[in-house]
Amino acid sequence: MAEHNEAVAYPVGLRLSGRRVVVLGGGQVAQRRLPALLAAGADVLLVSPSATPSVEAMADTGELRWERRRYRDGDLDGAWYALISTDDPEANRAASAEAEARRVWAVRSDDADAASAWTPATGRSEGVTVAVLTGRDPRRSAAVRDAIIEGLRDGSLTAPHFRTRTTGPGDGHGTPTGHVALVGGGPGDPDLITVRGRRLLAQADVVIADRLGPRDLLDELPPHVEVIDAAKIPYGRFMAQEAINNALIEHARAGKTVVRLKGGDPFVFGRGMEEAQALAEHGIPCTVVPGISSTISVPGAAGIPVTHRGVAHEFTVISGHVAPDDPRSLVDWEAVARLRGTLVLLMSVENIGAIAEVLVRHGRPAATPVAVVQEGTTSAQRRVDATLATVGERVAAEGIRPPAVIVIGDVVTIGTGTGR
Repeated sequence: MAEHNEAVAYPVGLRLSGRRVVVLGGGQVAQRRLPALLAAGADVLLVSPSATPSVEAMADTGELRWERRRYRDGDLDGAWYALISTDDPEANRAASAEAEARRVWAVRSDDADAASAWTPATGRSEGVTVAVLTGRDPRRSAAVRDAIIEGLRDGSLTAPHFRTRTTGPGDGHGTPTGHVALVGGGPGDPDLITVRGRRLLAQADVVIADRLGPRDLLDELPPHVEVIDAAKIPYGRFMAQEAINNALIEHARAGKTVVRLKGGDPFVFGRGMEEAQALAEHGIPCTVVPGISSTISVPGAAGIPVTHRGVAHEFTVISGHVAPDDPRSLVDWEAVARLRGTLVLLMSVENIGAIAEVLVRHGRPAATPVAVVQEGTTSAQRRVDATLATVGERVAAEGIRPPAVIVIGDVVTIGTGTGR
């Protein structure tokens, strides 16, 4: 959908699967646009001396190739599409000129008028992709996009009631207080966020996101929304979590609508309660939006039920980020080994060998089936099967990396084969 503008854009959908796409700059613009390019199957080359932690993670997991340097002439050779988003205006101009000379469609984050392509406000619902262009009014583009998506979901396609931001009573000094929503984004697939979570995300002025959150959702945000990578918040003498708490408080006190976007559910190993308590101590309104936890959704996406009639009447969720022999561990592994139901382990890739060994030592059969599901519910999902006796070696041999959910128990062998 495109509205009249002095430079009318011709709308088109690019099929980039297997085709070379060059991204110049590894900052917030790249962080927001890369997930959609990767989901489209593009062969992405990132050229940038540095990158946000989230972008760096995409390179570390092999989703894209990263050359840690500045742009140089010739980088767009063979490219079908380019995203030009460096912090160097001269490099952006030179890359834009190269794109024009090589007839490569290019988007520029610093000067839309100098680009040969524009990025629309996009959204997806039930297999339909909506893209809206309104020239130089990205807020309106996002509002129209949201109205169409909402209409598709409820079947009405009625006109939207555009939001006017409301604020709380203030901080006692005449400054309106904003609002914070702790939103569970689900296990990774952007369609698995709740309706309420997506609605609050669409209303946000500021989004503070975790690296393991559903990053595709960031691509749907209009340009005026400030996206902050939680891993990159400077914390100096503060603990990282305290620095995140302070950032939430600071933006809310400035009258902003803030979404703290977390992977899975905010209260399942997500430190959501710590953030809610910090906000309450400062009198800042907070809404908690539960999310679909990866503890059940990721096994389900891989065709594994965590419970099954006649097989498992219970499932136990355990964080394995602390090794069993670590004095900081709060888990009674001897008691866990005696359980007959399903064990679901989060944050356990690094310690799975030691965990499996202690479970066997305390009585769980070495032949107990184990499934490791990496990046569950996303297009990169993969499953590795093993037993308690072999899982440590299998995880190492297969190069399994976080995020991964590990399922231990007889339910592993019941699977329907519905996993990706």
